[in-house]
Formats: sequence, structure tokens, C-alpha cells
Amino acid sequence: MIARVPLAISLAVFVALAALPWLAGDYWTGQFTRSLLYGLLALSLALVWGRGGMLCLGQGMFFGTGGYVMALLTMGKLGPGLADAWLALIVAAASAAALAAIVGVFVFWGASISGPYFAIVTLAIAVVLEQSIRSNYGLGGDNGLVGVPPLPLGTSAFDATPPYLLVLVVVAAAYFTLDATLSRRIGLVLDALRVNPNRLAYLGYSLFAWRVATFAAGGALAGLAGALFVAVDGFASPTLIGFGLSAEALIWVALGGRTVLMAALLGALAVRHGEALLAAWLGDWWLLALGSVFVLVAVAAPAGLLAAPLLWLGARVRR
Repeated sequence: MIARVPLAISLAVFVALAALPWLAGDYWTGQFTRSLLYGLLALSLALVWGRGGMLCLGQGMFFGTGGYVMALLTMGKLGPGLADAWLALIVAAASAAALAAIVGVFVFWGASISGPYFAIVTLAIAVVLEQSIRSNYGLGGDNGLVGVPPLPLGTSAFDATPPYLLVLVVVAAAYFTLDATLSRRIGLVLDALRVNPNRLAYLGYSLFAWRVATFAAGGALAGLAGALFVAVDGFASPTLIGFGLSAEALIWVALGGRTVLMAALLGALAVRHGEALLAAWLGDWWLLALGSVFVLVAVAAPAGLLAAPLLWLGARVRR
């Protein structure tokens, strides 16, 4: 079973993040709110790819599905009785999980598509969904849906601290739940699913059921992240559901470390803010620089840049 980051280190990371609103202004607090939600998307991909061994090139489609369902519900486009924001969050996450389960059944049924073929199929589905939304004027077309109501936190719309703390609590709850779950037998089964699925099937486990369930769980996390993102941002865009965001999430997780949850989360935070620095330094060349770094890391450090230091620090803490 993959080594875990000790609880003390994980708690220290979230305590440090909780102190951010009192150390930075509203602008950076708002930026980190969005980055944390991208981090939740990274956690969903780390579960599906890093632990389950399913390289999904369309994880953004579940993020965008959650976002659009949240927007449609809270804007009253699906009926006034469903406009409650907290109910909408649950429905949005469930909708993304349902889409992931449908895709999983389609892909894994029978002969089961896996490896690069699975990646290509998920990429194609994400592209089709994005283009479908762009051509649907009921969903705003290329302009998206504007004016999504914020979460009813009872505070000023200009105060970035309450949304940030809410998002931080959600991300922390998702992280610790995943970490605790993967430390048990489920984590061992997922490791076997990734490393040697044939042996797992020989032992009597249903590869189809485990893959669909893991894919659906990842879809639910991504959908919850997308729903919160749209509520915080006030805007649902087709770019949230296509390949672009999915590729970025792949880079975050790969650079951080796909098999270690905390590494994937911190990778998303680091790369998101590193992108801003690269754009300031290199202008239009920043994306080429980021891609070059990704290729170098994939070749020289396939386990990621943060996983090994975190596990080394964890070993020191345990001693």
C-alpha cells in the first residue's frame, strides 16, 4: 500500500491555509478560494488516476457538469422549488457522479476499455460535451451563464473570507475522508486495480464494479468542486467542461504526485499560482514553459515533485 502523509503534516497544511485571510487581502483570499476548488478537482483526478489507475483526460467534464447544474438550479431555470443553494450543491455533485457512472458503464462494460484507449474516449466525450454546450443557447452558448447567485452565507458580497473558509472546510473534509478511506482495505484494492488488475480479478473482485464506483466517486468530487466554483465565481462557462481544464488538472496532479493526495492538492495550488508568475515573466510563452516543465518532470520524476519530499518529511515526523 502507498505510504500516507502523516495526519500532523496534513493538519499543519490546512491550519496554515486557514490563516490566509488574516495574512492576505481580499484579492488573494478570493484567488486562493478558486485555487482550493481546483485542488479539489485535482484530488478527484488523483483518486481516479493515481490510485485507480484510470488516466482520465476529461475530468473537467464532471467539474463543468456540477457547475452548470448548480447555475441552472440556483438561477431558477429548472423550477423555483429547486433553487435552494445547499440543495443545489448536493444535486450538482450527484449529477456529476451519475454522468461518471454512465460513462464508466459505457467504457468498462464487456471487454472494458483501458489504458490509452480509455484516455482517448474520455477526451472525446469531454470535447463533445463542450461543443454541445457552446451550441446550446439555452445554456448561454459561448457566453455561458452569467449572474449565478452566491452562496447564502449572510455576509457582504465583498467579503471574501466566509466563502474561502467554507471552501476550505469542504476541501479538508474531502481530503481527510479520502485519506482515511484509502488507508483501509479499499486503498489496497485500488492499488491492486492499478498495478495488477488481472490478479485482482483472479481473487474474485469485480473489476467493472470497482472501476465504475471509483470513477463515480471521482466524478462526485469534481462536480462538487465545479458547483462551488460557479457559486463563488458567479459564472458558468463552457471552458469549465472541456479538454483545456482537464489537461491543466492532469499537469497539476502529475507535477505534484498522482499517488499522494496531499501532493496532488499542493501541486494544484502551486501550479495555479506559478502560472500567474510565468505569465508575468514570459508573456504569451508561459504555456510553452509550463508544458516543458511537465515533460521534464514526466521523464525525470514520474512520481511527481512533491510526493517524495512529503513522504520523507512524514517518515521523519513518525520517527
